[in-house]
Amino acid sequence: MADIPQHYRFEKQKHADFIKAVEGLGKTLKTQGPLDVRTAHLIQLAASVAIHSEGGVHSHVRQAVESGVTPDEIYHALILLTSTIGFPTVSAALSWTEDILGRFAKESHRS
Repeated sequence: MADIPQHYRFEKQKHADFIKAVEGLGKTLKTQGPLDVRTAHLIQLAASVAIHSEGGVHSHVRQAVESGVTPDEIYHALILLTSTIGFPTVSAALSWTEDILGRFAKESHRS
């Protein structure tokens, strides 16, 4: 799917054990309760939006789509945040989301 950011690839090469531990933690946490992977990614996406993390939004949109979440479900999850975190933050998140979904759309048109 979409490209893994260059910085992440650098960190993975430079600090392999650290990244392996972080990735392992993420996998372990997803198995610790009844939520399915799709829901987990939407929750992590919402948290990334709330802390204004553009990289986190990119990552969790990518992972959500790879887990079967539809663009409509992603957009719905984001607009639900408006009354909690405000329109400007949600608007930024929608733009960051489109960065990734736009790549998916281009890739699917090439296939």
